[in-house]
Amino acid sequence: MYSELLNKEKTIAVIGLGYVGLPLALELAKHFRVIGFDINVERVALMQQGLDPTRELDASVFQHVDVQFTADPADLRNAHFFIIAVPTDINEHKVPNLIPLQKASESVGKALKPGDYVVYESTVYPGCTEEDCLPILEQYSGLKAPEDFKIGYSPERINPGDKTRPLATILKVVSGCDAPALETIAKVYGLIITAGIYEAPSIKVAEAAKVIENIQRDLNISLVNELAMVFDKMDIDTNAVLAAAATKWNFHRYSPGLVGGHCIGVDPYYLLHKARQLGIEPQVIAAGRRINDAMPVWIAKNLVQTLLQKGKNPSSSKVLVMGITFKEDVADIRNSKVVDLVKELMSYSIHVQITDPWASPNEVAHEYKLSLTEQVGKNYDAIVLAVGHQEYKKLSMDYFKEVSHGELIFFDLKGLFQQQRSEADYYWTL
Repeated sequence: MYSELLNKEKTIAVIGLGYVGLPLALELAKHFRVIGFDINVERVALMQQGLDPTRELDASVFQHVDVQFTADPADLRNAHFFIIAVPTDINEHKVPNLIPLQKASESVGKALKPGDYVVYESTVYPGCTEEDCLPILEQYSGLKAPEDFKIGYSPERINPGDKTRPLATILKVVSGCDAPALETIAKVYGLIITAGIYEAPSIKVAEAAKVIENIQRDLNISLVNELAMVFDKMDIDTNAVLAAAATKWNFHRYSPGLVGGHCIGVDPYYLLHKARQLGIEPQVIAAGRRINDAMPVWIAKNLVQTLLQKGKNPSSSKVLVMGITFKEDVADIRNSKVVDLVKELMSYSIHVQITDPWASPNEVAHEYKLSLTEQVGKNYDAIVLAVGHQEYKKLSMDYFKEVSHGELIFFDLKGLFQQQRSEADYYWTL
């Protein structure tokens, strides 16, 4: 298989062209013939023009690569090595939503031929690839693995917005259903990953490794978020405490904040789901999720209490929220906890205006039924700087004063203006 792919006698297909799949498809297309497939026709049209809908990649990376972008599942029949990189999120009940993964498996199953390979990159719970996805592949193809085709799992490690760690520089974990599958999968990824390949002993180990990477971060952030709540009551600067503690050689520095996005705020629920199916109720993982999910409510209550203390009626107050993406300098609004903060403020009848230089107004309206303001106005009773976009870092305290109604009540969640905090009439940070 590998030599045929390398000689372009056979083709690789990447299914799902988002933050993970698109850079992977373009990197592979430097060496192999690639089909990039996505069900979103509008997004595919942009890629066919050499444009990245996520605004992560420069137009130059679309040049001199052997890739065909398509939204037609029939084109998948021309591929032999399939990589599935569709999103895996949770529903309103915080239960894993496997529908995109199942639909992708159906499409690939219909295109499978004897000798083909299927590799999953989507984050899942241990066992999902073999217990949930493989039966779909076999059902729609009429084939059996590993005799007729091979499967594997290689967890994605893309960090949106991080220009210092492009795909090729991130060590890749790979796994396969048997030794031949592992060898071939490792070779394919090994050609594009300069940081090296780690061969996991099984698919379940690779799946579990991915999940706990983000659970570990979630728990560490939940600890400092809980500390922030405690220190706020004690009128102690949390960041000053963390800076002092970080002088010890074995202290791990994390910052409090809103934990959203498609990984850290989602992945723990996948392992929780699987553990509960097995009759286990993980205490620590669940506690970390409760703390981080509660942060928007806690911040909103602090803001409302501040407005009341300043003699302002929340129901007649206007608040500017700056930033709605899940992190700085990305357009990704998935699972943004800023949205939860906005809706909590609205529950107090506060008039909230939202601005963000990165987010798509159409996507925000479609996903959350919220509107982005085209132009920042004046006379805001409070300002919440929620996301640390570079555009916001260039602003000054004078700017925030100019758009405020009288005194400046400034909730700087990211602590970007701590050094100028004395210039605000009221300054608060996590």
